[in-house]
Amino acid sequence: MTNKYILTILAAAALFSAGCKKVAYEDTAFVETAAAPVKLSAMFDITQDNSGMVTIYPNGEGIAYYNVYFGDGTAAPAKVESGGSVRRKYAEGSYDVRIVGVQVNGKTSEAVQKLTVSFRAPENMEVTATVDPSSAFKYNVTAKAQFETMFRVWWGEDPNEVPKSFLEGETISYTYAKPGTYVIKVTAFSGGAATTTVTKTITISLPLILPLDFETVGQTYNWINFDGGGTTVINNPQSSGINTSAKVGRMVKSAGQVWGGSLLTLSSPIDFSVNKVMRMKVWSPRAGAKVLLKVENSGNPGINFEKEVSTTLANQWEDLVFDFRTINASNSYNNIVLIFELGTMGNGTANFTFLFDDLRQTNTVDELVLPLTFESSGLNYDFVNFGGGNVSVVNNPASGGINTSAKVGRMVKGAPEVWAGSFISLIRPIDFSTKKLMKVKVRSPRAGAKLLLKVENQTNGGIFFEREAVTTTANQWEDLTFDFSAINTANSYQKVVLIFDLGTAGDGSSNYTFFFDDIRQEVKPADVLSIPMDFESSTLTYNWLNFDGGNASVVSNPFKTGINTSDKVGKMVKGPGGMMWGGSFIELPNAINFSGSKIMRMKVRAPRVNTKVLLKVENATNGAIAFEKEVSTTTANAWEDLTFDFSTINTANSYHKVVLIFDLGTVGDGSANFTYHFDDIRFN
Repeated sequence: MTNKYILTILAAAALFSAGCKKVAYEDTAFVETAAAPVKLSAMFDITQDNSGMVTIYPNGEGIAYYNVYFGDGTAAPAKVESGGSVRRKYAEGSYDVRIVGVQVNGKTSEAVQKLTVSFRAPENMEVTATVDPSSAFKYNVTAKAQFETMFRVWWGEDPNEVPKSFLEGETISYTYAKPGTYVIKVTAFSGGAATTTVTKTITISLPLILPLDFETVGQTYNWINFDGGGTTVINNPQSSGINTSAKVGRMVKSAGQVWGGSLLTLSSPIDFSVNKVMRMKVWSPRAGAKVLLKVENSGNPGINFEKEVSTTLANQWEDLVFDFRTINASNSYNNIVLIFELGTMGNGTANFTFLFDDLRQTNTVDELVLPLTFESSGLNYDFVNFGGGNVSVVNNPASGGINTSAKVGRMVKGAPEVWAGSFISLIRPIDFSTKKLMKVKVRSPRAGAKLLLKVENQTNGGIFFEREAVTTTANQWEDLTFDFSAINTANSYQKVVLIFDLGTAGDGSSNYTFFFDDIRQEVKPADVLSIPMDFESSTLTYNWLNFDGGNASVVSNPFKTGINTSDKVGKMVKGPGGMMWGGSFIELPNAINFSGSKIMRMKVRAPRVNTKVLLKVENATNGAIAFEKEVSTTTANAWEDLTFDFSTINTANSYHKVVLIFDLGTVGDGSANFTYHFDDIRFN
């Protein structure tokens, strides 16, 4: 049978190949909508032989060709193709060279570039070399001079460097690969043999900026100690837990003043425009030690901001959070100040020796956001109850399985409303741009309990999205999944709403007491054609290959009743003029996995009782490697779930194809009597 429908497919492929012909693509609408050229300019190169010969290189984006007007009284321009150049002899003088860029649709833009032609050596040359604000390794150079036509720059890092040309008024940039001292050389050229050169010596240093992790080779951390504070960078003597880095800061607080500490000046001001929370890992000899973190203006210490927190662990690394959200971000803060145990005189012993590391900025500080784990001691989980729902945070009553956390949520559903539940408002909207799966761990007193998970706009309850899932086990933790793929991400959702057993009034008993935890988002895995197959994916193509009279397709479910109310189903029409084995198959990208179960099921709607249904799996390249089972329907014009026992299949083989044949042994006629629907091909 398999060979027969393979030959049919090959014959069809041959006909397709023979019918191939060239197609002329004549749609030129894109030409009419093309934008006008942009970023027009020109670069000049002049020969140093008093000839006045100048090469003009026009530049731009979206250019078909250029018209170059020389500015020397010549009316006719020179046409220059994109990427080309044109040469012109000039007498000494100053010229406005006009560049007109022409797009394929005739749209134009133009720019004027000043050209100076002189046979004198350039005079009064000035060069500026400044570090770029974006990087301490990047330098910007500009130059100007009298009687020059162009400049060339050598950056001094590569001994085989090819110089770059630039014009007066233009800024040219270069990023150095490593720290060091370099000589930037800029030479001005005119039309004569004489040139003028200016050099600038610069030093590239590693910038001292946040985050501070003390790991940068070659970096110098010049801590300024005051009044008994003494900070150095050392090898990590307590490499464990959350901090196994090689280097850390150490402060020993000795006798001096109760405010003894240390100060470090950064290379540039700290940017508090977005990240207003500071974090630092600290190792303290005792719990309850106070840590003051302060930022100051390097020129005016009166401009400052500080926060103090206390350690909660002794002789362990912990991550401390300093909330700087009320800082005046318009001020400039260059100095980092650290004071341990402000108000207490140190004595230089181990009891006043502190380690710190990874001083950095973030934008969160134990905020009420997803995921909700209920483990934070600094948060108030303020659920708002409605209709008889009652949520509280409690100790996990059944730590085990997939949930061994200490704290969980508990909902007791009481009377009177069938929609009783609770909601919690997050500090900011949930980001559904990439993570469109929601998950909740649930422990229900019974299988079959429903959980509605809903998200709402903070101020407009009419803007919402919801999905419902059903528990499958009793008195065990399980992970429920809610597919939010269809959510409108243009809306804002801050409320998370939970309703158990929507449609049934609770009675406040143990039968209506539910536990939940770890409300979170995940990225939805990409759809892959596989078993189970339910035909609901909007991104998959279900390429059924028909043979010998079978014709399968995916259609909207015309019979949403009984056990199958899904939107999409498969339809097979067994037509006339075929063979009694006419059917269809679909090939999966990966081999079917029979390791979990060898019982397959499929929902079928047949026009008559005792319709035979053959379900077969085959190897992708060898049709002789196959396994099949045939069962018969027991009802007509109603959905039923058929079971196919594959328990004796040889799982050492691989099977990629799923083959369906209805009424094997009978030639179809294409009528309603030979039209079948099927859905939910899956393992038991």
